[in-house]
Amino acid sequence: MNKSIDTSDDEFVDNYTPALLAQASQLISGEFHAVVVANGFTVSDWRVLSTLSGGKAITIGELAQLSVTKQPTVTRLLDRMEAQGYVKRIPHDTDRRITLVRITPRGQKLTSGLISQARAHEAQVLAPLGEKKADELRATLKLLIRLHRAAD
Repeated sequence: MNKSIDTSDDEFVDNYTPALLAQASQLISGEFHAVVVANGFTVSDWRVLSTLSGGKAITIGELAQLSVTKQPTVTRLLDRMEAQGYVKRIPHDTDRRITLVRITPRGQKLTSGLISQARAHEAQVLAPLGEKKADELRATLKLLIRLHRAAD
């Protein structure tokens, strides 16, 4: 058996990649979520607004997927955020069944400080890995996402 995956002496989750990814995500995100809450946001608000922060209009389904939030929850959040002037729903150019959503300048202003803090947190988390390993980690995670999103 290949020693690199021999887990006979370990607990299952000690070497199970999905469990390791989930644990790393929970720990690292949890550190930053404390900052999010301290700044008056809910984690769900942050996930939605940060996902939209690039300014590109996306579908509500894409927003739910990228923000790792259930679509009915995203719809409720968008109702409130649109009323607050943080996001705007816009019709699709060619398909009336599709609604797109985009962050507004007000929403962008609201999240810009937190995005800077998120980038600083990410740099702190990845610093012990060094730039090369951090880049490799990002590339590997993006590849896994692409491979498994295509399988959906």
